[in-house]
Amino acid sequence: MDGGVTSDADRVSDFEIPEDEDWVHDSFSQLIQEQCYYPYDVIEMTPLDLEEEGRGQITPPVTSDSSLTDLCISDDVECLEADRDVPQQTDPLIEERWSSDTLRVLSSMPSRTIGRSRGAIISQYCNRTMQLRRRRQSRPSIQHFPRSARPSICGYGVETDATDFEEEENKRERLVNNLQNLSAGDRVRMLRAMPLSLSEKKELRMLVLNKAEHSLSQNLIPCCSQLKYYIIIALRHGWYGWLSFLSSLQLWQTALKRVSGRFGTGVLSYFVFLRTLLFFNVFLFLVTGLLLVVPQAISHPHHDQDISVRSSWGLEVLTGAGYFSHSLLYYGYYNNQTLQTGHSCPASRNRMSCSSGLSYNMPLVYFFTIFTAFFITCIILVYSMSKSFGQSFRIDKSKGLLAIKVFSSWDFKVIKKSSVKLQRANFGTQLKELVAEVNRQEQKISVLQRLFRLFIHMLAWILCLGSTLACVLAVYYFSEHMHGDLRSRSHTASSDSLLEEVSLLAVPVVVSSINLLLPGFFNVVSWMEKYDSPSVLNYISISRNLLLKVSVLGVLCYHWLGRVASDPQSLGLECWESYVGQELYRFLLMDFIFMLLDTFFGEFLWRVFSQRALKRKRKPVFDIARNVLELIYGQTLAWLGVLFSPLLPAVQIIKLLFLFYMKKVSLMMNCQASGKPWRACQMTTIFITLLCFPGFLGATVCVTYTMWSMTPSAGCGPFRGLKNMFEAGKRWVHDLAAVNPDLHWLASAHSYLVENPLFLFLCAGIFLIVIYFHSQVVDGQRKIIELLQEQIENEGEDKKFLITRLQDIHERKRRVTPRRVKGGIEDSSYS
Repeated sequence: MDGGVTSDADRVSDFEIPEDEDWVHDSFSQLIQEQCYYPYDVIEMTPLDLEEEGRGQITPPVTSDSSLTDLCISDDVECLEADRDVPQQTDPLIEERWSSDTLRVLSSMPSRTIGRSRGAIISQYCNRTMQLRRRRQSRPSIQHFPRSARPSICGYGVETDATDFEEEENKRERLVNNLQNLSAGDRVRMLRAMPLSLSEKKELRMLVLNKAEHSLSQNLIPCCSQLKYYIIIALRHGWYGWLSFLSSLQLWQTALKRVSGRFGTGVLSYFVFLRTLLFFNVFLFLVTGLLLVVPQAISHPHHDQDISVRSSWGLEVLTGAGYFSHSLLYYGYYNNQTLQTGHSCPASRNRMSCSSGLSYNMPLVYFFTIFTAFFITCIILVYSMSKSFGQSFRIDKSKGLLAIKVFSSWDFKVIKKSSVKLQRANFGTQLKELVAEVNRQEQKISVLQRLFRLFIHMLAWILCLGSTLACVLAVYYFSEHMHGDLRSRSHTASSDSLLEEVSLLAVPVVVSSINLLLPGFFNVVSWMEKYDSPSVLNYISISRNLLLKVSVLGVLCYHWLGRVASDPQSLGLECWESYVGQELYRFLLMDFIFMLLDTFFGEFLWRVFSQRALKRKRKPVFDIARNVLELIYGQTLAWLGVLFSPLLPAVQIIKLLFLFYMKKVSLMMNCQASGKPWRACQMTTIFITLLCFPGFLGATVCVTYTMWSMTPSAGCGPFRGLKNMFEAGKRWVHDLAAVNPDLHWLASAHSYLVENPLFLFLCAGIFLIVIYFHSQVVDGQRKIIELLQEQIENEGEDKKFLITRLQDIHERKRRVTPRRVKGGIEDSSYS
């Protein structure tokens, strides 16, 4: 390897092409050759059999280069590779009595120098602290120092006499002085970077603090400086206390630790995902509540709808009809007026007469509120997904993670007994998952068994796809039947209003029943397939449940937008947007009720039946795939309904809060941990990805299609009298241009950027390209990490091979040296 400076690009290219490692083997060959020519005037660790054999004989030092040259091996790599196959009587890697040459080479390796000499380490870091003090003005931060915990101390000439002991103490004293002159943050970072034990680091820290206190006591510090120090210390303690208080306010932190400690990271990922959805809905509720609901509630509009016919309160809560039909919950309640400070201007009047004062254009605000909410949600989702990708798709070896978990994962700041118990349970569960992943091996099966498994998997997928198709067709034809029934009732006067409201729950009940029963059938099919890996089983279950949910939602969106919104007069609907909002409210509520039934019958009663009737101690295992897809399904309904029901996120928040505590209690009482521990390192990333692309993307497409193509109702809502919802922005731009002629360019910009679909497709294309490049960057980093880990493993194998060759040379030399000694003695006797 040449002595030139290697650039970063060359290093990257070397990492990407690990096959070009001939220089590594050449360096090993040169090192072996140097050991062959090394002068043997040092004390040799001679085995006992040679000492007994040569007892009473004077062994002169061997300095013949020609005799040693015969023992040297070739520099060629092929020769080294051929020597790997030489049979050895004993394993040189576990030989207890190595030669001094082998020990010398091993002791000079960087990996063997840690902890060998504290004096050398202290000297090195004393020089670092001195350089840090000298370059403090030019160097911005100590973070630029390499965090090397394995420094090489070759060439320090470590001795153990009294002189070196005094020199070590002098170096320690200089290091303490230099550390004292550093800032607190730099001092902590420097101590952390030192490859010393915790006791030695603590001793150095106490020496620095004691010396600082002694120097402060000797010097007369002014009162102002003392007051400044006390204020700084008080502010620092207050800041740390505030951070500790904020960490304690994290939602459900203790409950999540209990779940993780008892059931592992797989079940924990479900509850973390539920908390994430709760935050999304809180954001939606705050945006729609502050910008739409509160201004509309303050304006107090007068509605002349006849609500004299009332059904029972409980049925109204289930159906969302009756009193709720004319409330802030639905789209039809909001007006199309421009609210002013003191009065309101209807949309039909001239905006010029309403230009005085502070105006609040409700149609424009409604449109931009929905647009802004979806846009910000999209940014948060993409950011969360990219961050989760970077954290979970790392190439971490299970053995390395196991070592890290064992030796450096315990939080010693935890002193509370209950917290220690939680941390111990969590720590034990994670160790079980890592050990199971390390011990998991692929079973070698024959060709016939592989064909049989392939046949079983194909049969299982045919059954799942067939059942999904049958359920989707059933939902389609049943919704068409209820659509025809609603049309017939709209043309005939019916006195039984209670039956009409109950019939509104028919489609939600059927869809929720399918979502409850069909995943159970999927689980039975998966049990027949007998997957060895629990993670693979969860991914297969997620894909099948996702296919079911997406298909059902596609049929429902076609029913709402293609049948109801296209011809609302045939159904007798004055406001089809409110009807669609009621439908989404009913679906969301029925989904929650059926999740309660599933928890009661599927977990509680099954646990009681299994323990009392079947006399088994086993409890059901928490179904992660089905429960996660239920969350994604409910959140997609909430995103679809935020346009037609601005307060639907509030309903989703209440549902998620109840669901968390209900699932947590049921999990602790009725479920048990999986019999095969597994580490869910990528589950959260997959959940966020499924929430983004099938869920959020589908809801965004439906909402955008509604705002762009569907004609709003003429008698209700903020967009009444408009061709589509996008026209609200166009009218506002024209009104601005009419008031201020300098803003006439806004009309052209609106027509080219907002009304033109090419711009939206271009933005979507750029967005997808950014996601694609980000995924490619993550994939490239993962491949580089794989190559680096492979190179590290190869370096380890090369070290083993080097030790083997050195020991083999010593063994051959040991067999040749006594013969030459005897020959030399005989020649001297003859002479």
